[in-house]
Amino acid sequence: MNNYRPNASDIADKKFGQNFLEDRSIVEKIIEAMPEDDLPIVEIGPGLGDLTQELVRVRSVTAFEVDKRLCGYLEKRFSGAIADGRLRLECGDVLKRWEGGSLLEQPYRLVANLPYYIATTILLKALRDPHCRSTLTMVQKEVAEKFAACEGDRNFSALSVLAGSVGEATVRFLVPPEAFNPPPKVDSAVLEIRKEHSLNDEAFEAFLRVAFKQPRKTLMKNLSSVYPKAVLTSLFEEVGLQQTLRPHQVGTSLYRRIYQALTKESDHGKKSESECGATKPKR
Repeated sequence: MNNYRPNASDIADKKFGQNFLEDRSIVEKIIEAMPEDDLPIVEIGPGLGDLTQELVRVRSVTAFEVDKRLCGYLEKRFSGAIADGRLRLECGDVLKRWEGGSLLEQPYRLVANLPYYIATTILLKALRDPHCRSTLTMVQKEVAEKFAACEGDRNFSALSVLAGSVGEATVRFLVPPEAFNPPPKVDSAVLEIRKEHSLNDEAFEAFLRVAFKQPRKTLMKNLSSVYPKAVLTSLFEEVGLQQTLRPHQVGTSLYRRIYQALTKESDHGKKSESECGATKPKR
């Protein structure tokens, strides 16, 4: 393994949101938090490879790096691991790779210090990827809290519902800015999401965007901007929801129930229109 390592503050590129994790104790805590199995690892944004170095000691790793400068460095640093198959380095935009479906053609776990400017996008992609079994990622503390929030918490959001729909999200531990070089202007956290299944309903995600569009308004107010209020009133009474509740005060299971009822109502309406059209006499 090549021991040359460039100075992190000199090579960091704001365009890619690069803050390199240098605190070895944090790296060790991430490794310790990984599920105990032999599934391969996907790492997004390996940077200078400090986390990668520990990952390849315990698993086979596929690392995606968008910065061509860092790709060249990583190829030299991990030439041995690449040669013996412990590391596969993919240089390019991981989001474009995801357009083809899963990142790997087999079950895997995502472990990474994610670039904060696209962390939420990456996590949602992972939740949709049927081959991704879990994520263990460094993200902005605020983002981690939104994914892991419980019903009633102020941070409970559409992200919380999506995470709760596929499994369980947990903030494993917090990480201060000084663990990075250069240090970010925000606190960080390691977020774990263990999946039982994957997101596969874009319409449900669109429904949640409506539900949480204006968090300070009531859920009824938000939903009635798209759905008939009479239908919503009847539905709220059926499931025992007060019309004064705000979006963060309604749990994941109820969101699923409301969505399914509205979808059924919409399908019923379309069916009725179709049937009416079929019975009209021809002119």
